[in-house]
Amino acid sequence: MATVFVGLSGGVDSAVSAALLKEAGHSVVGAFIKIWRPEFIECPWQKDRLDAMRVCAHLGIPFREIDLSDEYKKTVIDDMVSNYARGITPNPDVLCNRHIKFGAFKEWALGEGADMIATGHYARIQISDVGLTKSHMPKSRMLLRGKDAGKDQSYFLWRLTEEDLSRTLFPVGGYTKPEVRALAKKFDLPVARKPDSQGLCFVGDVSMRDFLSRYLPLEKGAVLDESGKKIGEHDGAALYTPGERHGFRIEARSSHEDARYVIAIDTKANTITVSHDKEKAMKDEAALIDANWIGEQPAFPFTCVAQARYHETPIGCTVTEEGGSRAIFERPHLAPPGQSLVFYEGERLRGGAVIAG
Repeated sequence: MATVFVGLSGGVDSAVSAALLKEAGHSVVGAFIKIWRPEFIECPWQKDRLDAMRVCAHLGIPFREIDLSDEYKKTVIDDMVSNYARGITPNPDVLCNRHIKFGAFKEWALGEGADMIATGHYARIQISDVGLTKSHMPKSRMLLRGKDAGKDQSYFLWRLTEEDLSRTLFPVGGYTKPEVRALAKKFDLPVARKPDSQGLCFVGDVSMRDFLSRYLPLEKGAVLDESGKKIGEHDGAALYTPGERHGFRIEARSSHEDARYVIAIDTKANTITVSHDKEKAMKDEAALIDANWIGEQPAFPFTCVAQARYHETPIGCTVTEEGGSRAIFERPHLAPPGQSLVFYEGERLRGGAVIAG
C-alpha cells in the first residue's frame, strides 16, 4: 500500500477521498493548503481548516498543512489580473490546478514522503498497457471524465501531464455526487452535511467584477453599436467577455428590445461593441497557444469534440497545425481569448490549449 497525501479542502469530496483511501489500506495523511485570500473578502478558511482537522481526527490520520499563499498570488492572481487588464478572460482554476495542487503541493508532498497525492476532483485516471510489450516499460495513463456528468471536473485538469497522473489518485471520480454524500454519511464524517462550495478557487462568493475592481483602474466607458455609435455606458472594458449580455447600460432602451451581446472589447480605448446578433461574437475557428497533450500527441489534423467553457455542450472541431495551431469548429462557437479549449475523444481528455484569438 502507498503513502498518500490527500489535499483536504474542508469539504465533503476530499473528506470522502481520504476515507476511501484509508478503507483501502493506504497510509493516509490529510493536508490543508492555505492559499492567498484578499483582505476585503470574508473567507471561511479558518473554518475550512478546522473542518479538515476534524476529518483527520475522525479518521485517525495525521494532519499537515502547507502555506502556498505567495505561490498562489504570483502564479494565479497576478496572472489573472494581468490578463483581464488586456481584455482577455483567463481561467484561474486551471492555473490553480497546474501550479498549486499538482505543482507546489505535489512537490512538497513527495518531498515529505508521499508516494502519491489525492484530491476530491470528479475525474478518473485509467491505466493502459495498450502498445506496450515489455513489462519494464511504464504504463500509460489517460485522464477521463468523472462518472457524474454534472460534476465532472476534468475540464480544469487539461494542463496535467502523464507524470502528474502517475502520482495522483481521484478516489471520488468513479462516483456520483449523491453516492459521495451517501459515503460521507456511511463514514460518519463531520462534514457530511456541509454544503458544496459555490465559488471559484479563491474568490468564494464575491463576484469577479467586485474582485477585479479592487485591482484594476476601472473607468466608465462607451458602449458602441456595430457602426461605432455610442449607445450606452459600461463600468470598465476589462470586466467584459465576448458573448456577455449583462452589466452594461443602453440609453433609451425599449422594454421589448432584444438583448445585446458583447462582440468586441478594446481595453486601450475603454470601449465595448455590442450587437443584437449573438453569432457576431462567435467564431468559425480559434488560434491556439500553450497546448498540452496528455500522453502521446495526436496526428494532425485531429478530429475531436471540444469545450471552451466548463459545463457547455461539447462541439465538434478539428485541430490543425497548418499555418499555426488552430481549432476549426463544426459551426460558429463562442471562444473568448484566454479561455481553455479542451479536447476530448469520448470520455478521454486528450489535451487542451489557451484560445489566443
